[in-house]
Amino acid sequence: MSGLRLMAVHAHPDDESSKGAATTARYSAEGNEVLVVTLTGGERGDILNPAMDVPGVRDRISEVRKEEMAEAARILGVQQIWLGFVDSGLPEGDPLPPLPEGCFALVPLEESTEALVRVIREFRPHVITTYDENGGYPHPDHIRCHEVSMAAYEAAGDPERFPGVGEPWEPLKLYYSHGFIRKRLLLFQEEYDRRGEEFPMAEWLKKWKTEQGDLMARVTTQIICGDYFPQRDDALRAHATQIDPNGSFFAVPLDIQQKIWPTEEFELAKTRVRTAIPESDLFAGIDHVGYGHPEEKK
Repeated sequence: MSGLRLMAVHAHPDDESSKGAATTARYSAEGNEVLVVTLTGGERGDILNPAMDVPGVRDRISEVRKEEMAEAARILGVQQIWLGFVDSGLPEGDPLPPLPEGCFALVPLEESTEALVRVIREFRPHVITTYDENGGYPHPDHIRCHEVSMAAYEAAGDPERFPGVGEPWEPLKLYYSHGFIRKRLLLFQEEYDRRGEEFPMAEWLKKWKTEQGDLMARVTTQIICGDYFPQRDDALRAHATQIDPNGSFFAVPLDIQQKIWPTEEFELAKTRVRTAIPESDLFAGIDHVGYGHPEEKK
């Protein structure tokens, strides 16, 4: 069914292109509305592409990251909105230093939840995607993204919560995106072994901590989106300050990825509709485009 609405909530610009990007591109291409909500401006992100670490970039990093985000959204065919919070940065050291005053991770949860509820009530998504309780990785903004998304999912349809920020709207499903799947890399390695070629991510795979657990055990939903991997990669490259075009994101050729693992993975965390697991569609179980307004359940 087309004409449905999907909201992808992300911590920083570039997250939307490295987590579930081919899925959002597919749903947009199929006639659904897709909105990326970027919680922070990514102001404290390091410049990870040596070619971009030049004068005129670092001193205007906020503007550059907005320009990169606009281009990535254009490539993916999605709408995008900034929630306006300030990047918390990734604290390093032992002990860890305190987070910067006024950063997103320190904003009271009620305040950031209200901001996201406003957007939910305006866009009226049927489905929301976000990160799991670990944030995908333990960046304070990613963990806060999870907390805010969960709180807003519950609050958006409650007329007693935040009554001044729009008409109540109940999203029907909420998913966690899972991008770092060990089994995926193992299958890529097997393909390289079969071809008698050296696997370009072998060292990366060796460093993988097996105690991190098998995320595939949590996956409920796999979206076939291999045809949209080129858009995903182009959107990633649009974030030129963050993504090195010679880096590991692009180490495995697209034809191998599309043949061996043409899906993106999600975990159904909350649902207000009936569905059957495993799923192959984020909108599975949703048979009415308008449903979501509390009045419609009466």
